[in-house]
Amino acid sequence: MLARLREGGVRDERVLAAMALIPREEFVTEGHEGEAYADRALPIGYGQTISQPLMVGILVQALQLREGDCVLDVGTGSGYQAAVIAACGSQVVSVERVPRLAAAAQNRFARLGIDIAVLVGDGSLGAPGHGPFDAIAVAAASPWPPPRPLLDGIVDGGRLVIPISGGGDGRDYGDGERLIRFHRVGDEEPRYPWEDLGACRFVPLIGSAAYETDED
Repeated sequence: MLARLREGGVRDERVLAAMALIPREEFVTEGHEGEAYADRALPIGYGQTISQPLMVGILVQALQLREGDCVLDVGTGSGYQAAVIAACGSQVVSVERVPRLAAAAQNRFARLGIDIAVLVGDGSLGAPGHGPFDAIAVAAASPWPPPRPLLDGIVDGGRLVIPISGGGDGRDYGDGERLIRFHRVGDEEPRYPWEDLGACRFVPLIGSAAYETDED
């Protein structure tokens, strides 16, 4: 897996070490353990997936993490991405809209001794009462522009990494999405310059500041 990650562009040694440390087989559903390290997404129920290892590596690398960063993980799912972020030395809060997935992830973290707080809620609104965050990672595709609560939820110099569906930015992404990194510049009147990090494929971000239903 690590060789495939390097070939795919994951160069951050902290991210590679974290992904070597976290046992991915603990985060897949029963019956998929033998496929845990295959480079593809796997179903985890409720219409959700655990992202392919390469996409997790690319997204976490894009966060540009520093030791002790406070990070919000939107779309807990199985909890694998949040666990990788935590293994990079970050303090992680994760939010999941499906209560059973959130409970399963929290139990998994407890069993593995990983200190991550899991909240049940609308991830498009961030994590009210928590933060602000040095970085926010979103594991679901948002329309353009991205949810304002997520942009507002990062500190000056912070990063928001989020898949974006085609639409309001004038680009045609076809059937997929693009992984976009926003940087916050300034405090009282911030700007959010962004970079396109390449093609990706995610389930839609469901929430009051994103898509209202899976069919949108």
